Amino acid sequence: MEFARPLVLLLIPLAAALLWVRLRRGGDPSALRHPRLELMDTGNGLRVRLARLLPWLSAIALVLMVVAAAGPRVAHRTEEVEGEGIDIVLALDISGSMRSLDFHPLDRLESAKQVIREFIDGRPHDRIGLVVFAARSFTQCPLTLDHPVLQGFLDEIQVGLIDDGTAIGLGLANAANMLKDSQADSRVVILLTDGVNNAGQIDPVTAAEAAAALGIKVYTIGMGRSGQVPVPVVDAFGRERIMMQDSTLDEETLAQIAEVTGGRFYRAENTEGLRAIYDEINSLEKSQIEIETFTKYSE
Repeated sequence: MEFARPLVLLLIPLAAALLWVRLRRGGDPSALRHPRLELMDTGNGLRVRLARLLPWLSAIALVLMVVAAAGPRVAHRTEEVEGEGIDIVLALDISGSMRSLDFHPLDRLESAKQVIREFIDGRPHDRIGLVVFAARSFTQCPLTLDHPVLQGFLDEIQVGLIDDGTAIGLGLANAANMLKDSQADSRVVILLTDGVNNAGQIDPVTAAEAAAALGIKVYTIGMGRSGQVPVPVVDAFGRERIMMQDSTLDEETLAQIAEVTGGRFYRAENTEGLRAIYDEINSLEKSQIEIETFTKYSE
């Protein structure tokens, strides 16, 4: 709900001030004062008690009149969209190394999910799909404009849904396959990984060449710090412990994928850096959309 003339509501304090003055002034100014009221039958019936409410009722009536004058109304807005958005597929690594804790206070996967949510929120008129990969790859959500549903599928992602490994080529091929029949003028894959291709039967560069042949641009993001990083592991007694492990990333291959397809390669070592990368991609891939808004009011 909104008000057509919200400044009129500033008169409400005036109504409160009038009530305060009336209550301080007391009752009827023509009333007779008498030193011993107990000698007189002043009465304490229902009518007398109700009469005491009159100042309050008049104040409430005045406030309601002010609210009515402000024009309360409900706005029903509709948007007419002309043009086409961009079809985007997010390819997300969910291998075991995405549990590394170098993106404090979250692990790599949860940090990536947090930033991707913000990216999705910023592109309401684009169809977006979601592919995940580890040792294998599968479609988590097909291309859709129903972003709340997409966000729900994103929330369900966790390490361990697929056998461990990093099939970058397979993940990219799956993402490109989702876009091959797209009629959008611009088709984009944003591939995020923190490792080296070590699974799957498809070479990442070969998958990139196939994507380029389909006119698909690929932005690659290498996630994680170099060297030793803390990783939660489960010991022989079932207890979770934090151990330092080497973090390796095939930057050369990721850069080659981006170059072959006309995209860009980025490196993120913290959540702020990752957010800046998605912001830059968001600015590079602008949808050619014209929006006309119509509003109908119910008083």
